[in-house]
Amino acid sequence: MSSTTRILLIVFVSLLGVFVWKAQAGPSVTVPPPVLDAPRTGASGHQTAVISGGCFWGVQAVFQHVKGVVSATSGYAGGSANTAEYETVSTGETGHAESVQIVYDPSQITYGQLLRVFFSVAHDPTQLNRQGPDQGTQYRSSIFFRTDEQKRIAEAYIAQLDKAKVFSGPIVTKVVALQAFYPAEAYHQNYATLHPYQPYIVMNDAPKLAHLRQEFPDLYTGK
Repeated sequence: MSSTTRILLIVFVSLLGVFVWKAQAGPSVTVPPPVLDAPRTGASGHQTAVISGGCFWGVQAVFQHVKGVVSATSGYAGGSANTAEYETVSTGETGHAESVQIVYDPSQITYGQLLRVFFSVAHDPTQLNRQGPDQGTQYRSSIFFRTDEQKRIAEAYIAQLDKAKVFSGPIVTKVVALQAFYPAEAYHQNYATLHPYQPYIVMNDAPKLAHLRQEFPDLYTGK
């Protein structure tokens, strides 16, 4: 593929992603920041958050482009170690959800800011056991808390958004304790970045990145 053809394809996919997102999502929903949040720390460090909201390809891609995120890893949470394998999880009978583990620097971004991106860009929190074309409990919306502080912030934020009727329906996101996170197979990691022209990515995940860039220009990083 020539460099000119590649550039034209990138432009086409970017424009198509924006078009599809607008066609599917309709008017964007403005999600306010959480009233209750952890303060930013004075020194850099690493903290971890685990969330699920549909296919992990798109969720991982979103958070890989958020300022302050050190790494985002696709994987499984909610089930046992012996069933943390893609084909088994895909049966919807393991208790696992396709999840993403986010390692972030709390001096650059807060846990509440991550949740704001999660609710407004990464997925639709009103869809029960499905997300877009994907259906099953493995695609459920969940926040897997690691600390009591994360639990308080997540529950308070959901209550805040529901009370304000930010979405057209109630939020179905569950806040549950994280027992363990199991990284997914290597071929699932960085999937959207490695396969930008794959039809699923173009239709479902490129629009999320367009939305992130539009709604959170101060948090968006093109890395």
